[in-house]
Amino acid sequence: MTLDQIIKIVQGKAISAEVDLSTEIETAFGADLMSDVLAFVHTGTMLLTGLTNPQAVRTAEMAGVTAIMFVRGKCPPAPTIALAAEKKIPLLWSPYTMYETCGRLYEAGLRSGGLLDLASETWGEGFEKA
Repeated sequence: MTLDQIIKIVQGKAISAEVDLSTEIETAFGADLMSDVLAFVHTGTMLLTGLTNPQAVRTAEMAGVTAIMFVRGKCPPAPTIALAAEKKIPLLWSPYTMYETCGRLYEAGLRSGGLLDLASETWGEGFEKA
């Protein structure tokens, strides 16, 4: 799914000045705990969060996140936008709660980028989902 499609699904917008809306996103993960992002997210995932401080961008960079979508109508401050531009991580915005934003994307077919899916892909048939 492209960033352009994602923006349309959640009735959002791009915050970053330079965003390649054709960027493909395969998985998404919603969290406000950056420790969860570091523990459970794998490279190429889009992060959905309500945290707008620069630490969200720093954590996303460490986790290999492709894009960040801020939920609950939150807009990041200038230092966060500047850091994301420097790190080339596109920032997006959704007016919906995290629950609804994730639900809309899931319903549209965007897969989870969390630990359960990663473990299943890594271990294959030897890993059974509960």
